Amino acid sequence: MKHGGNIYRFAQSLGCLPGQVLDFSANINPRQAVDLNCLQQVQPGPYADPHYGLLKQALQERYPGPPGADIEVFNGASAAIFALLRFLQPDDVVLYAPLYGEYAHIAGELGCRLHTVDRFNDLTADIPRRSTIIFVNPSTPDGQLYDLKDRLAKWQSADCTIIIDESFLDFCQTESIAGYIAHYDKLYLIKSLSKFYGCAGIRIGFVMAASPAIKALKRLEPAWKLSSLDMAYMQQALANTAFIEQTRRQTRDLRGQLHQALSSCGLFRRIYDGQANFLLAELAGMDGYQLQEKLAPSRILIRVCDNFAGLTRRHVRFAVKDERAIAELARCLNALSCPTG
Repeated sequence: MKHGGNIYRFAQSLGCLPGQVLDFSANINPRQAVDLNCLQQVQPGPYADPHYGLLKQALQERYPGPPGADIEVFNGASAAIFALLRFLQPDDVVLYAPLYGEYAHIAGELGCRLHTVDRFNDLTADIPRRSTIIFVNPSTPDGQLYDLKDRLAKWQSADCTIIIDESFLDFCQTESIAGYIAHYDKLYLIKSLSKFYGCAGIRIGFVMAASPAIKALKRLEPAWKLSSLDMAYMQQALANTAFIEQTRRQTRDLRGQLHQALSSCGLFRRIYDGQANFLLAELAGMDGYQLQEKLAPSRILIRVCDNFAGLTRRHVRFAVKDERAIAELARCLNALSCPTG
C-alpha cells in the first residue's frame, strides 16, 4: 500500500468487509465531531452558496487570521495543493522532506525544479533565492512539531514564497503561523479538516493568505466546489468547540498507549517522538512489507513509508486509533515477537 487508507483493496484481498479492517494506515481521528443525523435537514435541491459564506464565517471563527488575510475553500487539501501550485507557477520548489508525496507529484507535473532538504539532518541547508518553500508542520510521517520563527525569517530574507501545511496542527497545543501573514504577503497556509474532525469522506480544506493573493487565486477557481452536505457537516463540526480539547487530550493518551505497544514488543529499532495523531517507527529485523503481510491475517493495515524521501522499507507509520484497536495491535505485535509452538 503506497498510500494510507486504501482499506477497500486490502479488504478485498482478505475477503472481508472494509469495516472489519483495523486501519492504522490513515491518520484520521477515530472520533467524529458530529453525528451524520445533522444532515437530515439539508435540502439538496437549490444550488449551494457559491461564496461559501456561512462556512467561511465558521472557518474564520475557528481559525482566525490577522487583519488583511482571507481564505479560499477547496474540495480537500489535495485540491488546495494543486490549485495553489498551479496559481503560483513556481520555477524552483524546495521540499523539506520527508513529507506528503502529493507535493512532489504535483510540482513535478507542473514542470517545477525540485530541491529536497533533509530536515532530519540538514534543516539549515541553503536554498535558492525566490524559490517556493513547502514545509509541513507538524511533519509527516514522523509527527515532529517545529518552531518555525527562525526558518520564516530566513526564507523571507531570501524573498521566497512560503507554503506551510498545518493539516495536523489541531492535534497540538500550539499556535498557527497565520499571524505572520500580516507581515509577509508571500506566505500561504494550507489546512486539511478531515484529519482532526474524523471525516475523511467530507472533502474540505482551505488556503489562508493575504487578501490580494486569495483574490487572485480565486479567479482560477470554479463555482460550487463544495456540496451543501459537505458544508453543512463541516459547519456543525466547527461549532463543536468542546471536541477540540477532548480530541487533544484523547490523542495524547492514546498516542502514549500506541508508543507503549510499539516499544514493548521489541520489533522496532526506533520509535520517533511524534506530536500528532500518528507515530513513525523503524523496524529492527524485518521490513515493513513483511510486517504488513504478517499483520494481514488479523485484518490490521499499516503504512510502509519507503516512498517518503529519506526513509526505507523498514520505516512504518501507525495512526493513533481507539483503545480496542491499539490493544489488538499490541497483542499481534507481541505474538510476532514471541511466537509459540
